[in-house]
Amino acid sequence: MSELEIRTPIDPRRFRDVLGQYPTGVSVVTATQADGTAVGLAVGSFTSVSLDPPLVAFLADRGSTSWPKIQATGAFCANVLAADQQHVCRAFASKAPDKFADLEWSAAGSGSPILDGAVAWIDCDIQTVHEAGDHFIVIGEVRELQVANPTLPLLFFRGGYGSFAPSSSTAVEGDLLGHLRMVDTVRPWMDDIARDLDVECNAAVVVRGEFVYIARAGHAAPGEAPTRVGRRLPFRPPVGSAFVAWGTDSAAESWLGRLGDKVAAEEREAWMQAMGRVRQRGYSVGLGHHAHDALWARLINLSEPQAGPDPEMERIIDALLVGYEQRDFATGKTYDVRTISAPVFGHHGETVFQFTLYGLPRHCDAEAIQRFAARLMAGANGASQALREGGPLP
Repeated sequence: MSELEIRTPIDPRRFRDVLGQYPTGVSVVTATQADGTAVGLAVGSFTSVSLDPPLVAFLADRGSTSWPKIQATGAFCANVLAADQQHVCRAFASKAPDKFADLEWSAAGSGSPILDGAVAWIDCDIQTVHEAGDHFIVIGEVRELQVANPTLPLLFFRGGYGSFAPSSSTAVEGDLLGHLRMVDTVRPWMDDIARDLDVECNAAVVVRGEFVYIARAGHAAPGEAPTRVGRRLPFRPPVGSAFVAWGTDSAAESWLGRLGDKVAAEEREAWMQAMGRVRQRGYSVGLGHHAHDALWARLINLSEPQAGPDPEMERIIDALLVGYEQRDFATGKTYDVRTISAPVFGHHGETVFQFTLYGLPRHCDAEAIQRFAARLMAGANGASQALREGGPLP
């Protein structure tokens, strides 16, 4: 026997330890048997396989008693668990006689259970099953799929469960392609701002009457939205002040016009004066209000973009107006600061991005507000310079 043919046996524990360095998502594969009984098993191996045709796969342990029952149905639904569903994973990894006890679910098109609270579900017909050592590779052809709860997923890593908030992310949608080409240029400044201030720094753009969060740097603070990237808001007061304060008069009138008859003429004039103060000092501040929390709760709970006006979101944004009057900050007082925003300019001096800080200390004095704002403006100015000159990145 040659040297190349001699192999050192792989110790199972070492195999698990090494592969455990690679984090995996956690899903529950479900099905409904002919007698109506629901069955399921937890897997850490669910993955996409093909776009055309749409195929996914998971690995089923040969020793599983649930897998033969799922296979017999000819279909399955993969439920991507949310970070707060560890108890669901434990239930399906157990030998409990009724793993669905105390769980709410609805039926997918195949009849397979969709678990309440899952991040997403993928309903499939079983296409093929391949033998692979002590597991089966199960290939499913996708019938239907949906993001049901756009929050952080549950991960399995180094033998434990947890979640991961990416330090940066970018929205990828057709109407954002022009802006996406510029994100890589400004991202180094976003990363520096987020790191230096230990906050979250978002970049947003205005596209076709919508204010869209296009990129993020830094981690979301506890209690903050898992991610704002890809979220869309109507471009109307008080949303997107950096685009208005440095924009044309006609753009400001259009922005204010979206309030309709909700404000009197003197209030519209007050908003124009507030935008003047924003431009004079170089940044805007959003002060604390329960409406901030309500707004993000509304966005997180929307599984799909709204096709038309969203009266509930409009009502919540109306409630935000009180926190954006751009007051002067008095020495010796503290303020519940939720956001600080500054503009990033393009080649022709137009506002291309709005950089916004989230996760700030809830009680900031005037000096702290100025410190955060100064660092944000320095980063925004650097990003503006890079966009104008196409120069080297920091």
